[in-house]
Amino acid sequence: MRLDDMKIVKKDNTLEKFNIDKVVVAINKSAFRTLYSFKSDEIDRICQDVETKVEALDDDCITIAEMHNIVEAALEMTNPSVAKSYRDYRNYKSDFVHMLDEVYKKSQSIMYIGDKENSNTDSALVSTKRSLIFNELNKELYKKFFLTTEELQAAREGYIYIHDMSARRDTMNCCLFDVENVLSGGFEMGNLWYNEPKTLDVAFDVIGDIVLSAASQQYGGFTVPNVDLILKPYAEKSFKIYVDKYVNMGLDQAKAEEIAMSDVERDFKQGFQGWEYKFNSVSSSRGDYPFITVSIGTGTSRFEKMANIQMLNVRKEGQGKKGHKKPVLFPKIVFCYDKNLHGEGKPLEDVFEAGIECSAKTMYPDWLSLTGEGYVSDIYKQYGEIISPMGCRAFLSPYYRRGGLKPADENDSPFYVGRFNIGAISLHLPMIYAKAQHESRDFHEVLDYYMELIRNLHLRTYDYLGEMKASVNPLAYCEGGFAGGNLGLHDKIKPLLDSATASFGITALNELQELHNKKSLVEDGEFAIKTLEYINQKVNEFKEKDGRLYAIYGTPAENLCGLQVQQFRKKYGVIENVSDREYVSNSFHCHVSEEITPIQKQNLEKRFWDLSNGGKIQYVKYPIGYNVDAIKTLVRRAMDMGFYEGVNLSLSYCDDCGHEELEMDVCPKCGSSNLTKIDRMNGYLSYSRVKGDTRLNDAKMAEIKERKSM
Repeated sequence: MRLDDMKIVKKDNTLEKFNIDKVVVAINKSAFRTLYSFKSDEIDRICQDVETKVEALDDDCITIAEMHNIVEAALEMTNPSVAKSYRDYRNYKSDFVHMLDEVYKKSQSIMYIGDKENSNTDSALVSTKRSLIFNELNKELYKKFFLTTEELQAAREGYIYIHDMSARRDTMNCCLFDVENVLSGGFEMGNLWYNEPKTLDVAFDVIGDIVLSAASQQYGGFTVPNVDLILKPYAEKSFKIYVDKYVNMGLDQAKAEEIAMSDVERDFKQGFQGWEYKFNSVSSSRGDYPFITVSIGTGTSRFEKMANIQMLNVRKEGQGKKGHKKPVLFPKIVFCYDKNLHGEGKPLEDVFEAGIECSAKTMYPDWLSLTGEGYVSDIYKQYGEIISPMGCRAFLSPYYRRGGLKPADENDSPFYVGRFNIGAISLHLPMIYAKAQHESRDFHEVLDYYMELIRNLHLRTYDYLGEMKASVNPLAYCEGGFAGGNLGLHDKIKPLLDSATASFGITALNELQELHNKKSLVEDGEFAIKTLEYINQKVNEFKEKDGRLYAIYGTPAENLCGLQVQQFRKKYGVIENVSDREYVSNSFHCHVSEEITPIQKQNLEKRFWDLSNGGKIQYVKYPIGYNVDAIKTLVRRAMDMGFYEGVNLSLSYCDDCGHEELEMDVCPKCGSSNLTKIDRMNGYLSYSRVKGDTRLNDAKMAEIKERKSM
């Protein structure tokens, strides 16, 4: 049939003359949605394929559905990803009706009931409700236009969990933000030029603004590493200004310096108080209170020590009106412990003592060993590089200054500050094991299938994010917050992704062991260890083949701990010690209900420590009240073992009379149940009660209720 005579039968049964230009427009739109641009020879080839198939038809009419099939087949031969985009968009009207219906139902729930998926969000606020509703739409768009059918099926059934689907198309995940580099020489923020601060109090204000602005352009944890080292030069500038002022007033040098030191100490105290107010009361444009972490501890100069001790003292004293003070949640404080600096009789033992006093009162800081055993300590001892955690537990893999994934030579060294993660996708190991059993297949064969899905999703995410312009996060990509981040606003960020990690998460190792042989990690653990070793082997193979920095991440399941139980029950029912509770265990941790001592828990979880280098934390419940000596002993033990250690207490505060103690549900002093309670969520702290109510989901509250060993 001649093309000039061919007619297209539209959906309303009207006829339209065949026009190859309309095919070109349609395929270019589909290419645009995948951030691809067809070359002219590719368009010519596609058009030729379409015209050849149309000419071969016997009839002089072709339905629009048949036409779509011909175009899709031609696209499949040239670019399968664009073919998928074309296919996905064909039924967009009916799909969008369904999507918007789902978003509407969720929005109604958010508006009138609230949302407890993320404990850092206060869904009572209008701004947060708006953000949450937008997130639901973005999540549906991600599932529709980014995931393959296989990936969507795996995620819906629960074999994998794609974290933060609402943000993954827009930006990157956790980071170690280079605040020092941004400040150096001044920078631009919000179309205004900021000069580098000349005093300590201005530095605190400017850093606070940088953190809130940059953290709102990403999701996940935002870490400012080595805060004590960053603040030192600004403390020195303030000290000099104060000394000159007092000398000009007629004081001798010694007295001027004495008063100036007191003034700098006051500036530190007020600066840290300002951060605590700002980071816990100003929500970001994402609708949450950004998960901000700072690492401290290794600075040996007088002002670095002062910074560390003042930060810890401010946290220990808490915030609030007189008689009702309680600790804040942000920033999470990580104490970087060097035995040669913080050990008994060492130069920073007083800083360590201040940290212990703070942990005994507020649970923070968490403690990161730099001189024990394992990956973080090995890097520190060999290169002097501190690997601060991003957020609650994510750690970056080594990336070398000249060689990239591998050192160029023996003089090459890795760096970590100014790098980030592009997202985590977790394997639901008990479900994968149950599927293998149910289908009489080898467990590793089924596990391989889901790991390949995650691998391909990560690769597509690297490619997709690489097309973003630096203007999406100017502080990070243009002002030096990330390594290599001195791009022009319209430059693509692809070069910066070479040093970014992508995480394979693991959850519910305890339930996996129970499913295997009806024993917990306390009773056995051998199969769980072998599984994690196998995952490490596969991920290392992927890393070699793809040239990408994959990492293995002990997933901190928050809302996920309950969702995974529901998913498992739907497919495989209720199984004792696997899906009979309302939650599953996080990561490789022993079950929270186990009657074991802190030392037993440390020993048992040590087996998994070096198999989860992309994200891990070890914590135990300290059933010892405010016993500072006992906490000190356990922390030093954890540091010798190379842990990133959390001190777990359950802190309770009466909002009526101000009484505080551990583990109270009713105030013994005034009888009120109007309490604020702080518990460890996973690797971080959260409110399990706020004035009698909770921001946590039911599954997490059920877990907290059964806690004995954490």
